[in-house]
Amino acid sequence: MRKLKFILVSFLLITSFLSFSQGRPQAAKIKITGKVIEKVSKQPLEYATITFINTKSAKSAAGGITNPKGEFDIDVTPGIYDIKIEFISFKTITLKEKDLQKTSNLGQIALEEDASQLNEVVVRAEKSSVEIKLDKKVYNVGQDMMVKGGTVSDVLDNVPSVSVDTEGNVSLRGSDNIRILIDGRPSYAVNIAEALKQLPADAIDKVEVITNPSARYDAEGGSGLINIVLKKGKNQGFNGTFIASAGIPETYGFSANVNYKTEKLNYFTTLGYNHRTNEGGGKTNSKYFNDDGSIKNFLDEDRQTERTRDGFNGRAGIEWTVAPNTFWTNAINYQKDSGENTDLINYNNFDAAHNFTSSSYRLGTGETGGENVEYTSNLIKNFNDDGHKLTVDGSISRNTDDSQSIIIGSDNYNNTLNNQVQKQAQLQADYVLPLGEGSQFEAGYKGNFGNLNNQYYVLDEQGVKIKDLSNTLEYIENINALYTQYGFKKNKFSYLFGLRWEDTNIEVNLLEDPKVFNSKKYNNFFPSAFVSYEISDQSNITTSYSKRLTRPRGRFMNPAVNYSSNVNIFQGNPDLDPSLTNKFDFGYIKRWDKITFNTSAYFEDTKDVFSFVRSPTGDKVNGIPVIKSSPINLGKEQKYGFEFTLNYSPFKIWRLNSNFNLYNVKTTGEHSYTDTQGELIVQNLDNQANSWSARISSKLTLPYKIDWQLNANYNGEQKTAQGKNLGQFGMNTAFSKDVLKDKATIAFNISDVFNTRKMRSYTYLENQTSYGEMQFRKRQFNLSFTYRFNKPKGEKEKNQQPRNEDNGGEFPG
Repeated sequence: MRKLKFILVSFLLITSFLSFSQGRPQAAKIKITGKVIEKVSKQPLEYATITFINTKSAKSAAGGITNPKGEFDIDVTPGIYDIKIEFISFKTITLKEKDLQKTSNLGQIALEEDASQLNEVVVRAEKSSVEIKLDKKVYNVGQDMMVKGGTVSDVLDNVPSVSVDTEGNVSLRGSDNIRILIDGRPSYAVNIAEALKQLPADAIDKVEVITNPSARYDAEGGSGLINIVLKKGKNQGFNGTFIASAGIPETYGFSANVNYKTEKLNYFTTLGYNHRTNEGGGKTNSKYFNDDGSIKNFLDEDRQTERTRDGFNGRAGIEWTVAPNTFWTNAINYQKDSGENTDLINYNNFDAAHNFTSSSYRLGTGETGGENVEYTSNLIKNFNDDGHKLTVDGSISRNTDDSQSIIIGSDNYNNTLNNQVQKQAQLQADYVLPLGEGSQFEAGYKGNFGNLNNQYYVLDEQGVKIKDLSNTLEYIENINALYTQYGFKKNKFSYLFGLRWEDTNIEVNLLEDPKVFNSKKYNNFFPSAFVSYEISDQSNITTSYSKRLTRPRGRFMNPAVNYSSNVNIFQGNPDLDPSLTNKFDFGYIKRWDKITFNTSAYFEDTKDVFSFVRSPTGDKVNGIPVIKSSPINLGKEQKYGFEFTLNYSPFKIWRLNSNFNLYNVKTTGEHSYTDTQGELIVQNLDNQANSWSARISSKLTLPYKIDWQLNANYNGEQKTAQGKNLGQFGMNTAFSKDVLKDKATIAFNISDVFNTRKMRSYTYLENQTSYGEMQFRKRQFNLSFTYRFNKPKGEKEKNQQPRNEDNGGEFPG
């Protein structure tokens, strides 16, 4: 839809330029302002088109579009004009013969929905998959057939600037130091990577990528925020979408999004069930050395994994229009999942000449289960139509994650139990007060209160708990925050300055060992500043600064040993401190009729950054040293980079989206530990590395109205403090065809076409070098069928109320 608006506006501006560029002297121009809203809800309409038509020549003389607040600001030559205000699926309004001789404000212009034209217009005016704004990138999931039948992880892996590795971990601009929000609220799932795989892609409306958030957002997330916005229908009457899918390896699912809306009430619900099978594998080939540097022996580990998951997802809510200016929404989210894991590792031992000497195996089988329940409430009170409002949000949740596994080896047997319960409560209030034309004040409070209890036991063959490998972790976190920010516009400059204060109280208690009790209390100020300059209606430049924080959580702080491999283990560090980041960003955006170009240069300076180090434990298994990997606070990390995103539509039937990110990371610090002989070992972890990533997406309409989409991405090689990560390439493709008079769609997609999505790395230690590969999910094929009732394909749902997560941090005017 926005593609069509941009083309229309560009055409109007080009026509205006040609009609006034015939060598005639230009008269002094005047400024015409105003605001476009929807008649029923009184909410602003972004990207409404305003056209000034000369009454004598009947030609367009000037034009523009509205900003996110529905406001426009257009320079015209004094004269008499017919002013046309248009927005797709709304009735056009024309202000006849307006005599404009001086700077004027047209006031509020209300547009009414044109139900008779809605179906005809929206079917051919499909919204662009990626929208680029100065403060964020918005990825609209509804138009992407690549993720039909998939999960949130599949969605994120198609978003510019975002990457998802083979284990489901999410990174932004090459950094995993980010915060993930769902409907503007932090996700506190015990295992966020696993939780994202359980939520179906069909429940998502859009994904917002915010690389440099303002003070109104949580300070957490050193490299930025990713906000996942769930669907909530806005169409009158009863409507919805049903999707069924099946794939190889064995995968199938069903989901439904149903909505019923009256004048005062809007009932919305999402239900989904999916069964997924992930087949994967990997290997670790290690070479060991004697003290004199000669080769001692070799060990090759070969791993085969299979994970099956059954997940149910449900969401139901009611949005009540209490009064024309008051909206109250309540919703319940429920997730339940269960699964089975099989992990087989074969060990082959070789002598110094690489002659086979012996072999062993390790088989792990297990069951997992989880249940997440969350209640949310949102109240919006609009005091007037100029943006003066109060928003209050509240939520409570309880998340559980249980697992049990049996590990059988050539000479050992163990049983592991892991039970986690996390409770979370959140309260937030935001107040927005416009102070005049182009200026706005905002203030708010937010409180997060959480408690995590994690029981981890390792049992021997007799069922006796192994004390050194078992523990119960209690993690309590209470965060209170206040913020304020002020934005104003002067001429072509826009300013937004903010300050956030957060007070954090954390307790980390290892109940099995009363000696392990850490209490961390700290508070910080987090300033932010944004300055934007409007070069023209189609181009802007902006510069921004913010201070960010990253708190360690989950597996980073859990001292339980990951027992999936008995020679390569992972153990968390409950004594980790948060890291602080100063972020600077300079961006430029330019729009043409067929191209949108966005580029930015950024710099991040982080202290106490998290880093993983590997060191020997002193233990041996069949003569092989056991190596432990743990997170530590490294001294400092500096990252600077350059990123650009390009959207290009060469023809109506073809759209291209591309993203490129080049960055340099420099870390400075050292790690000390005492070995088994009591000797102090100091590891210098200074490292500097360059890396890059590239992504391109193409969507082409083939004959017989078959849509073809192709996505390819590459993450470049990156040096680490103890080795390097090799480059990774992946490609996905999909085809879709509308059937049943466009009420249904059949889509077929292939994930990882060439089966190349593997994490590959080299690790170099004092007496050992290793090469490793890990593939969480092999190539998959998926077929889906989508049926819509009372809901045309590609329809842009018009919000009757503004979503809370979209209202702050915008430049005024």
